[in-house]
Amino acid sequence: MKILIVDDHLLIRKGVRLLLERVAYITAIYEADSGTAAITYAQKYQPDVVLLDLSMPGGLDGFTTARNIKANLPQVKIIVLTMHDEEVYIQQALQQNIEGYLLKNSEGNEVAEAIETVMCGERYYRTPLSAEQLAKLKSPTTRSVLTPREKEVLRLVALGYTNIQIGEQLSISTKTVERHKANMMHKLALKESHELVQYGIKNDYLSLN
Repeated sequence: MKILIVDDHLLIRKGVRLLLERVAYITAIYEADSGTAAITYAQKYQPDVVLLDLSMPGGLDGFTTARNIKANLPQVKIIVLTMHDEEVYIQQALQQNIEGYLLKNSEGNEVAEAIETVMCGERYYRTPLSAEQLAKLKSPTTRSVLTPREKEVLRLVALGYTNIQIGEQLSISTKTVERHKANMMHKLALKESHELVQYGIKNDYLSLN
């Protein structure tokens, strides 16, 4: 099994490497210090699992990196390894179908346990949230994530309205429309504008009252 460790802190990478070098079934361990490097190394080495930090200053963040890797290598399992235990981060990981979520203050043996679990096709989330809370976050509708105004904007986006037309319909400025769209794309972990249209159609926003 091949593992790619992605973290901008050298000490973290080396610490995780030391833990994984004791695991017999792991045959190769690679390291990347940025999201950009992670995408390149993932393509080059084709790892089975990527251990991915979320906060990497000066480059791509972990969620953007995960989307890029998944888009090109959907078979790769991703485990977030982070200090962020806030619900918004966990929710975004679930919505992106990231297989694992592990806090950096976890016990050392949990890293190997997480790898084994996700390679068996299961999800491994060790967070302050209960299993019930995780289940609710796993498949939230846009109606539970977006503000009422964002829902109105998304409906018009899905219907094919331009920013100017949306502004006229809702009596708001074009810049406000653009801001709402940017906020929605961030909340829904979308990268391209056309994905917002597809998301609105898929989630039945064409018929939203």
